[in-house]
Amino acid sequence: MIQIGDTTLDTSDPLVMVAMIGAATLLVIMILLIMALRAAGRSARATAPLAQQMGYLGQHVQGLAQGQEGLRASIQTVSDTATNGQAQLAQTVEQRLSAVQQQMQERLADNAMRSQRAMTDMQERMKESLHGSSKQTTTSLTQLQERLAAIDKAQDNITKLSGDVLSLQDILSNKQTRGAFGEIQLRDIVGKALPKDSYAWQPTLSNGKRADCMVHLPNPPGPIVIDSKFPLEAYEALRRAETDHELKQAVASMKTAVKKHIADISDKYIIEGETADGALMFLPSEAVYAELHANFPDLVREGFDKRVWIVSPTTCMATLNTMRAILKDARMREQAGAIRKELSMLVTDVDRLGTRVGNLDRHFSQASKDIEDIKISAEKAGKRAHRLDNFDFEELDDQGTLALNSRPPAAE
Repeated sequence: MIQIGDTTLDTSDPLVMVAMIGAATLLVIMILLIMALRAAGRSARATAPLAQQMGYLGQHVQGLAQGQEGLRASIQTVSDTATNGQAQLAQTVEQRLSAVQQQMQERLADNAMRSQRAMTDMQERMKESLHGSSKQTTTSLTQLQERLAAIDKAQDNITKLSGDVLSLQDILSNKQTRGAFGEIQLRDIVGKALPKDSYAWQPTLSNGKRADCMVHLPNPPGPIVIDSKFPLEAYEALRRAETDHELKQAVASMKTAVKKHIADISDKYIIEGETADGALMFLPSEAVYAELHANFPDLVREGFDKRVWIVSPTTCMATLNTMRAILKDARMREQAGAIRKELSMLVTDVDRLGTRVGNLDRHFSQASKDIEDIKISAEKAGKRAHRLDNFDFEELDDQGTLALNSRPPAAE
């Protein structure tokens, strides 16, 4: 039962139930109609800005299309400019590399020719020097043989003509003549055995003493003095002695004179730091030399103690030939030093050439690397240009914003 005011409705009555159902249906329809009207109003209010936004969007799409055309033209221009610039750069780099390579080849060829000429000149100088030394040695030996043969011939002539010449005693009758004779013999022997620039006559030493001859040997041993003033009076007295008393006096006089002469040579001609540590006492006669070594060995030992070496014409020639060998060896060492210096300079030039070639190789490597980097940069720029050329514009996304997606480039 339903009480409405004074009216009571029975729900079990079919009419009442139909009326109630109709009223409920009508109420629902009205509610739905009201809701529909409200939704339509809201849709109208939402559609107006959307339509306006769609108009704006159409204008923006048209502007973007125009901008895309301009961008495409600009990208094409940039691409053409980059392609032309890359081609010009590659051409310029190739030209410069070709020029540098040509210059390098020319310099290497020039350096090779210079080195070859230097080596050829050095070989020629060495050949000439060795040939000259060998020729000089052969010439010296030949001259020595000729001089020895001439000496033998002269001795034979002296023996044959002994009756027609003055005796040694007559020649050496006074000190002045005897000194001149010994010096003449010494000059002849020294002039035959040694080069002219290796000795000097009558040089004055730092102590004021004047030597008969000085041979300029290299250090060690240094310049060595030769004295030719031997006291022959004691030897002549020894030869003339007939009695034992005269013989003893001559022997004592001989020892005293020779010892004094050895001491004088040692004191006058051996100067530390200036001359060699020794001197030569020249005897102008082989007979005197034989007499000293045969009967006066104590005098020979005295000479050894004083560093005065006694020589005869024959032993003096042998000694001077030894000195000549020393001089030759010293000069060859000087030439070898010059050759070593030239070789050292050549090695330095070759090392410098290798360093410069290495530097040039590094420059080539750096230039090649720069070209590779330029190619990589150009390739990247081209890829970016292709990507810009293939950009596409889609509709609004879920948030109502404009989405810009890129499409993969079309296959070329």
